[in-house]
Amino acid sequence: MEDDVDMSSRPEEDENTEELEDMKKRLKEIEEEAGALREMQAKVEKEMGAVQDSSGTSASLAEKEEVDARSIYVGNVDYACTPEEVQQHFQSCGTVNRVTILTDKFGQPKGFAYVEFVEVDAVQNALLLNESELHGRQLKVSAKRTNIPGMKQFRGRRPNPFFRSRRPFMPVPFYQPYGYGRVPRFRRPTRYRPY
Repeated sequence: MEDDVDMSSRPEEDENTEELEDMKKRLKEIEEEAGALREMQAKVEKEMGAVQDSSGTSASLAEKEEVDARSIYVGNVDYACTPEEVQQHFQSCGTVNRVTILTDKFGQPKGFAYVEFVEVDAVQNALLLNESELHGRQLKVSAKRTNIPGMKQFRGRRPNPFFRSRRPFMPVPFYQPYGYGRVPRFRRPTRYRPY
């Protein structure tokens, strides 16, 4: 009645071990490919100069401050004004390196511009052109400030006029029968249970 079955020679286990070995081989191949891709990525980043250390970022910040020291902000610029016309307006102050008229996402001018000069002394001359007219509009000229990333001005939360709180504001009465800051709790109406 007893059947002796040899458990070690099961065909299902042989198939499972073969599948397991195949999976291990595939995993090893995938890891080798990933390592090769990482090496290629690092090589490309070195060639492109994308790898920057912390000293590189501080150098770029110092470079940005130096450029901002040679630049001015021009406000109330006419929407039809071109960068060439702004450059002609500030040409008397010094050599203009770049004129940037900022636009919105639709390509329409925002109404202000930045002018970068070659010399730092030209900024003081350009500030004298504050309240001068271009295309019939009075320009506002000021020195460009250096933007510090992550330093947004805190405005606080503004109340939403469409959102109502759950508890409406109620003035505190002079006499508080339940004590200071306490509100009476209301019981749920009990259900009739005959048994």
